[in-house]
Amino acid sequence: EKRTMTLIEKNGYHDSVYINAAKIFQGIHTEKRKDRILVRYGDDSVPPMLTFKDEYSQRVSYELAFNALKYQDLLEEILLDSCVYPCQSIPDELTSLLVVMLYDLQDRKFQAREIFDEEEPVAEVRKIEGYLHSFRTKLAAALARCRIKHDALSIEYILPETIRKQEQRASALPLCVWINTYKISLQDVFRDLEKKGFTRVETVSDFDRYTYCVDQHCHDVLVFPSSLKEELLNLDLFADCKLLLQ
Repeated sequence: EKRTMTLIEKNGYHDSVYINAAKIFQGIHTEKRKDRILVRYGDDSVPPMLTFKDEYSQRVSYELAFNALKYQDLLEEILLDSCVYPCQSIPDELTSLLVVMLYDLQDRKFQAREIFDEEEPVAEVRKIEGYLHSFRTKLAAALARCRIKHDALSIEYILPETIRKQEQRASALPLCVWINTYKISLQDVFRDLEKKGFTRVETVSDFDRYTYCVDQHCHDVLVFPSSLKEELLNLDLFADCKLLLQ
């Protein structure tokens, strides 16, 4: 039986992921000069208490937080331009949650999130979600105006060129995966991957679509093409933490 993953692509995250991502973002967001502050994030003097369901939810929480950080200026501009922010019913302590959920909402093209029956709802998440959803037309229009102003086909083109180049290089790097030898042997991993249609090759230069190789220096590390990231993360080997993405 296939386990339900924490992230269903483009359908949203579990409530707990949004909460953890907001706590992470609260601690890393860019502080503006006092004379330039238009969006207020509340007090971040107390280190956040993070509780992750599993390794996968931890990773996607950090991914969501850092994506929100990367586009912080754009997300704030969208909130202000659409007049969605400020809002008296949303305290400064929830602004980080508002920003990370806005990033995810625009990434889903402002479509409703899939709600998982087995998850425990978080009141703050549902409150922010309902608020953003009620203004999704204004938010989408504000995003469109930002893209027109920057002459950008997508939000990626609004980023500084140096960051875009860094991301292009990073996205082309092969994926390194640790084999959790406490749970599975190398040979069992090889057999499982072969059943899933993967072919083992000698080096990275031999990569094709569904291929992988063993690291030359660490024999419990496998290397895959970067294009296989989402497919790999949906394998039972990852759900069972027998393989861990580096």
